[in-house]
Amino acid sequence: MGLAVEISAATVADTKTISVLLGEIEGYYGGDSTPANEAQIRSALFRERPHATVLLARDGDDVLGLASYMFLWPAAGASSSLYLKELYVRESARRRGVARAFMAALNEAAAAAGCSRVEWTADTDNPPALALYEALGVKQHQGKVFYRVAL
Repeated sequence: MGLAVEISAATVADTKTISVLLGEIEGYYGGDSTPANEAQIRSALFRERPHATVLLARDGDDVLGLASYMFLWPAAGASSSLYLKELYVRESARRRGVARAFMAALNEAAAAAGCSRVEWTADTDNPPALALYEALGVKQHQGKVFYRVAL
């Protein structure tokens, strides 16, 4: 049976679902799979100036995954870019077109916002993600080094 994937922006009513998905993401990367703090989610996503936008993929009432993004400026010249921070598809929905649907929705959001590009990083130890991006025809960008400072 195929999936009928619908991608839409999350609302405050989706906070608990996002919390559970963020816990699943942590578990996927070897961390604690406890659901995330709902107050932090509401504060980050559903405020006057949100830190990010979350898209949810659904098949009817089933939530299949999430994509989180924000806009960055400047990109090329004085344009903006859409930065994909997280793309996660639940195991039961993987390899069924959900990630491709997310990427198409992200490209549409970027174009609608007048962005010059969509950017993201992928972990080198995540072969399924790397294979997806290669299958989409996206080449790895070799011009940057990633840094992180823990606070």
